[in-house]
Amino acid sequence: MNKFLGYIFTPVFYIFFFLILIIFQPIQWVCFRLFGYKAHKVSVDCLNFFLTYCQVFLGNSTTFINHQDLPLNRPIIFVANHQSMYDIPGIIWFLRKYHVKFISKIELTRGIPSISFNLKHGGGANINRKDSKQAVSEIIKLGRRMKDNNWSAMIFAEGTRAKDGRMKPFQVGGIATLLKAVPDAMIVPIAIENSWKIVQYGAFPLSAGEKIRWTVLPPVVTAGLNPEELTLAAEQAIRKALNQ
Repeated sequence: MNKFLGYIFTPVFYIFFFLILIIFQPIQWVCFRLFGYKAHKVSVDCLNFFLTYCQVFLGNSTTFINHQDLPLNRPIIFVANHQSMYDIPGIIWFLRKYHVKFISKIELTRGIPSISFNLKHGGGANINRKDSKQAVSEIIKLGRRMKDNNWSAMIFAEGTRAKDGRMKPFQVGGIATLLKAVPDAMIVPIAIENSWKIVQYGAFPLSAGEKIRWTVLPPVVTAGLNPEELTLAAEQAIRKALNQ
């Protein structure tokens, strides 16, 4: 039934999804060029509000659970499993007060309305996966911006999407590199559920009637742990939350 309904509602979803991207491209440009970072961030937050709730056109529900009292005056490294591109808008919207930045492939900074502009100018790290020196340099620069502005970063530590929802082992590289620049950053795991089901049949049809959920878990106790141990602790917390 989910697949059948997807054939009906996927075109409607895509029309509204891409319309939102096109509308917010000039809005972002004006906000950034004329008013600077704060105005640009508001435009990006609004963009991701609409992208998050576009799921209504597929009959998908979005639930974000955060019972953690996280500080606003300390950099945070959010660590999550990764299931699909639809993981991202909800993280940006629901965690907007933490100024979450992403580590993205440099290829994404070209050709995608709204998304490419934000990746270029939003303060994240755009890395060339074929150039390890450039990648490390960009992540360290992101860490410095986090330290200077009390921003946060989002790391999908599996390194790729889990297309069937089954978590892959977490990689330590991104977390370890960030911690070199912001050693006092808090590590906070996020468990993402059912986002993979949206694209289980591919780009068409998208699956309808799914229940997407993000759950912010308690911060990892960092005292005395090295990056490998911190990464493993975050992975284990997410696996427990997902019963994996």
